[in-house]
Amino acid sequence: MSERSPLDTLLRCLDLEALDRDLYLGDPGPGEGRLFGGMVAAQSVVAAYRTVCSGDGDRPLHSLHAYFLRPGRHDVPLRFVVMRLRDGKSFTTRNVVAYQGGEAVFNLSASFATPEAGISHQSPMPEAPPPDTLEDWEVLRAKALNLPKAFRESPVEVRLGDDYDFADPKKRYEPRQTNWIRVRGALPDDPVVHSGMLVYLTDRTLLSTAARAHGLPWGKRMSASLDHAVWIHHPFVRGQHMLDQEWMLYASESPAAHAARGVIFGGVFRADGTRIASVAQEALIRTKR
Repeated sequence: MSERSPLDTLLRCLDLEALDRDLYLGDPGPGEGRLFGGMVAAQSVVAAYRTVCSGDGDRPLHSLHAYFLRPGRHDVPLRFVVMRLRDGKSFTTRNVVAYQGGEAVFNLSASFATPEAGISHQSPMPEAPPPDTLEDWEVLRAKALNLPKAFRESPVEVRLGDDYDFADPKKRYEPRQTNWIRVRGALPDDPVVHSGMLVYLTDRTLLSTAARAHGLPWGKRMSASLDHAVWIHHPFVRGQHMLDQEWMLYASESPAAHAARGVIFGGVFRADGTRIASVAQEALIRTKR
């Protein structure tokens, strides 16, 4: 029997088990150490979606605001409790609390909206070198931390778009990045999965954006996401505006940090320049003892 790919494992984790009305069980997946925040966020999106529509994307997710309450673990299932706050003519609101071992680890408020015609504008996509000229993020991280090859595997591929000198880890840089990112494989034609996957990948690279200004590379910092917000400008509807295996540019910057907390803003762009999502996060970043 062939070994399951990282993407297949992630898709299996996003396939939540319905225990009761508005109550779901999720597998955190294999791993060591703290659970990746993007995983529990993506699973919470799926749980909220299950109470909104049949999955055809007739009222897709357009925004979410979330707090990471406690570190998640890999050895205990996650239980997702959904509260139906509003079912309006145009908007639907859900709140999701993820529990693990009897404690709340994540809280999400999600809003869904019926698509409609209206105003439209965006700033241009930042310039960035082509992804095929850049190095893989996981390979660079594994080399920097002397990790085995297994730690390089990820369902999402990231190409580092900005220079970083691993020989001089204390060197400081402007707190901004432009990285290319894509899913490592094909996704099912399901708006729920695509929405969850987008939220999953938006939790990548943000911490390092803020840390760049302080000479705190991988292995030299203690960090954790505190909150996370995503606005999806081009929601996923079955048969259109879907994620695919093409590269997307994830541009981020950190305009301020204080008291060991940094704020980061990001934008996700398709290769044709369309901004499909905006992101905001505050992160805890401390010097490693």
